[in-house]
Amino acid sequence: MAKSNAARRAGNRPAQESQSLKGIAGGRAALAPDLDRMIHERIRLAIVSVLAVNDTLSFNELKALLDTTDGNLSVHARKLEEAGYVDCLKSFEGRIPRTEYRLTTQGRKALERYLEHMEALIRATRR
Repeated sequence: MAKSNAARRAGNRPAQESQSLKGIAGGRAALAPDLDRMIHERIRLAIVSVLAVNDTLSFNELKALLDTTDGNLSVHARKLEEAGYVDCLKSFEGRIPRTEYRLTTQGRKALERYLEHMEALIRATRR
């Protein structure tokens, strides 16, 4: 039975990205790591980006800044937490639960590598 389009795209993605990077940067991108798929997704990149410039942000602050839903933010924040990129701190203010997020050292390093990779791609395409 033939693979669905989504399965084909998912299955071919790493090889296609590596090939396209090599073509864009004239072979030098082979020295750079592939894009970090954990933070390449739009909402996750936005989460680590805003946390990079803020010590901590509450769930509600993140939700408002990113203009996203509770469910969407919750799923992406959990993925980042499981990857070790974000710490989630739960507490109470009186009887009201408060969830705060902060970027870990590992998350900051991952964001820095991701940005360096993107900057290299931009420089390579402008030649």
